Amino acid sequence: MDVIRLLPRLHLLRFPVGQAYLWCDDEELTLIDAGPAGAGRPIADAVTALGHDPGDVRRVVLTHFHEDHVGGAGEFAALSGAQVLAHHLDAPFVRGERPGPPPRMEEWERPLHAAALARMPPGPLVPPASLTELSDGDVLDFGGGARVVHVPGHTDGSIAVFLPAHGVLFTGDTVAAAPDDGTPIPGVFNLDRAQLLASIRRLADLGAQVACFGHGDPVLSGAAAVLRSLG
Repeated sequence: MDVIRLLPRLHLLRFPVGQAYLWCDDEELTLIDAGPAGAGRPIADAVTALGHDPGDVRRVVLTHFHEDHVGGAGEFAALSGAQVLAHHLDAPFVRGERPGPPPRMEEWERPLHAAALARMPPGPLVPPASLTELSDGDVLDFGGGARVVHVPGHTDGSIAVFLPAHGVLFTGDTVAAAPDDGTPIPGVFNLDRAQLLASIRRLADLGAQVACFGHGDPVLSGAAAVLRSLG
C-alpha cells in the first residue's frame, strides 16, 4: 500500500485495486473507504506511521458496497474502534446479509473487470460488527461539516462526501481516472449508467475544487469544471 500526501489534512492510501482517503481534523481522523480484504492492518500501520494512533480514526465512511472499498472496514474497525457508516440502500450488502447486485457491464468493460478481479488479494471479507446507516443530506462531524450526497448509478446506495469548508469532494466510484493517462471519466461497472451521469451532474453543481476518486489520481484544482465536462 502506498501513502501519498495530497493536502495538509488529506492522504491517499493506494491498494493494488482501489484506494481510500484519510482526512485529519487535528487529532481526530476519518477514513473514506477501507480497501480490499486484508487492508485493515496496513491502514492501521499507515495511521501509526503518520504519527497517530489507529484509535484516532473515529469513523469509516463507505462510498458503496463493492469489496475493493469495504473489504478492510470490519478488520480496521475491530483494530481501532471506529464507527462504520454506509448508505442505507447498500447497508445489507456491507453487513453481509446478502450479496449485492452485479454490475450491468458493457462488452468493453468485461476484460477490465476480469483484470481488476485478478488483482484483488485473496482472503475472506469480514463485515463490520456494527454499521450506521446514512441518507442523502446527512451532515457528519468532520471536515467542518461533511455532507452526504446520494449518487446512485454505480450502485443504488452509492454516496459522495463533500466538505464545503474545504472544497473537497470524495466521489467514490461515480467518477474515476482512466488507468492509461489519468483522464477523469465516468465510473465503470455500473448498475445504471444514465443514472450515474445524472449523479455526476449533481456533483458538478457542488462547486468542489478538489475531487478524490475511488480509482486513479485525484483532481486537485478546478474539480467542478472537470466534473461538468463528464455529465
